[in-house]
Amino acid sequence: MHEDLYARGLRILAFPCNQFGKQEPGSAEDIRAFADGYGAQFDIFAKTDVNGPNAHPVFQFLKSRLSDVLGSSIKWNWTKFLVDRDGTPQKRFSPPANPLSLRPAIEALLDKPARPIQATLASSDATADHL
Repeated sequence: MHEDLYARGLRILAFPCNQFGKQEPGSAEDIRAFADGYGAQFDIFAKTDVNGPNAHPVFQFLKSRLSDVLGSSIKWNWTKFLVDRDGTPQKRFSPPANPLSLRPAIEALLDKPARPIQATLASSDATADHL
């Protein structure tokens, strides 16, 4: 899916986390080598916390915008978030959701153009005067 949709704007961002059963104990090099063994070509970031006081700001933001039936905390690895071209979180999927099942939702977001910068700024309560 990454290869098929990359030209349309899909970006997959992976954030390894060792907060769930110590499933990511390896170094960054170990994690990348493991992913490469499966042909992964998407971006893999440094290992980070997704819950608790040391949660990465990306996950603080995502969780503040989208919770699931059990609340906002991330319950296990492989939780997936879809974010539109403007950086607005649109959907959250639980770990068991097969990534390929997300394709229709991903394609629907890719079909929508990004809003002009002024519209994006206005929707975030910012104005051109703040630039």
